[in-house]
Amino acid sequence: MPLWIPITIAAAFLQNMRSTLQKQLSGAMSAYGATYVRFSFGLPVATLYLAGILWFTGASLPMPNMATMAYAVVGGLAQIVATVLLVALFAYRNFAVGTAYSKTETVQTAIFGIVVLGDHLTVGASLAILVSLFGVLMISMAKSDLPLVRFWRSLGEKPALMGIASGALYGISAVSYRAGALSLGLEGFVLPAAFMLFVVLAIQTATMTIWLWIYRRNDLKAAFRLWPQSAAVGLVGALGSIGWFSAMTLQNAAYVRALGQIELVFTFITSHIVFREKTSRLEFLGIVLVVGGLLLLVLGR
Repeated sequence: MPLWIPITIAAAFLQNMRSTLQKQLSGAMSAYGATYVRFSFGLPVATLYLAGILWFTGASLPMPNMATMAYAVVGGLAQIVATVLLVALFAYRNFAVGTAYSKTETVQTAIFGIVVLGDHLTVGASLAILVSLFGVLMISMAKSDLPLVRFWRSLGEKPALMGIASGALYGISAVSYRAGALSLGLEGFVLPAAFMLFVVLAIQTATMTIWLWIYRRNDLKAAFRLWPQSAAVGLVGALGSIGWFSAMTLQNAAYVRALGQIELVFTFITSHIVFREKTSRLEFLGIVLVVGGLLLLVLGR
């Protein structure tokens, strides 16, 4: 089995854990503050991880070139704006439409990967991504009682456009992280992925610290007042990011993001078994399609 597959599955599992931990902070701070916690408290973990690699391997700290820094800035800021757009969607009555359209991230990631890096997809992988995408959309519509007709008719509405933009920005960030790590020209994947993660988290932490200090100072104070919970989010989030960056350094970002949708399966299992939540037929069918698409992707590779 290619190494990027278990790394991606582990990253998706950790992302699911991080999301659960972030929800516990929702009462004390806004979604912006919870997002900031992920970056700021994840940075020390990424720093220690990079230092550990340098100490263990005896390698020198990589010297980033202009391309590496450009990709880090573009990717880091794109991820922040994408998250802000998703948060802003909840202010709209039909926010479910935009949220569903944001799930086109995998397809947009594939397009950006082709344009920026020349990462082409096989026919089987393209089919797998489309199958899993359709499954994700079905799950989104089932959870929000969004009719399929309403989904297509709302394409030109602002929430839909915001959702598409969010998915595009997440795609840009994924491709940028892969491009930045590869631009270092280092052998292997561990060190370039670790260094890229460190640079990106430093940029995101600095940017959001300034923004929160100006516009949402209470969130900034809450993040450090609740440091035990914040540290837990940062730790799990950083471990997941180590997986994402490593996998995307090894493999086409579109494949990684597509397989990463297995997070929905983890969420489904948690809600169904742990919280005893009922599952609709449409939602169950969506899960089947997601799993089928991921199996097709893995077996096709």
